[in-house]
Amino acid sequence: MFYRDERLALFIDGSNLYAASKALGFDIDYKLLRTEFMRRGKLLRAFYYTALLENDEYSPIRPLVDWLNYNGFTMVTKPAKEFTDSLGRRKVKGNMDIELAVDAMELAPHVDHIVIFSGDGDFKPLIESLQRKGVRVSVVSTIRSQPPMIADELRRQCDNFIELDELRDVIGRPEREPREEPQKVLAEED
Repeated sequence: MFYRDERLALFIDGSNLYAASKALGFDIDYKLLRTEFMRRGKLLRAFYYTALLENDEYSPIRPLVDWLNYNGFTMVTKPAKEFTDSLGRRKVKGNMDIELAVDAMELAPHVDHIVIFSGDGDFKPLIESLQRKGVRVSVVSTIRSQPPMIADELRRQCDNFIELDELRDVIGRPEREPREEPQKVLAEED
């Protein structure tokens, strides 16, 4: 439940939201996402959290980060740490939970409602603390994927659970039409 006059802030756990939307088979149009939540209340801030591989010449997420930065989102990034595990596999670590939690607590006195785009159960204590401060908390994730992308304790703690799949028609990027191959014109022989 949203109220038109409430001050609203969005906190997007980028990697978690990406994984949830991919599990549901669609891409998010962030311009539509921002517009949808501006319609639901007085949107004060929209934060997007992601770790970036700094040593890669090209990061596939860089164009999205740049676009979001120029289109009304507050970007919070940090370098991802790359390491090799005990089996010799290349791993990347870039958890942004602490940054998201600190920012949410700092903004809490200035908002009525916080929307967290993540299913990470680690955010349960954050939600409890925000609620004690009088802030309503909605969580956007999915239970329709296999396995569900939201921790049960998070869904139970929040004031409002929003199923990401139900936002597909509102914030989903329209699927691109497959490009048709040019038709070959066969000339009739005389």
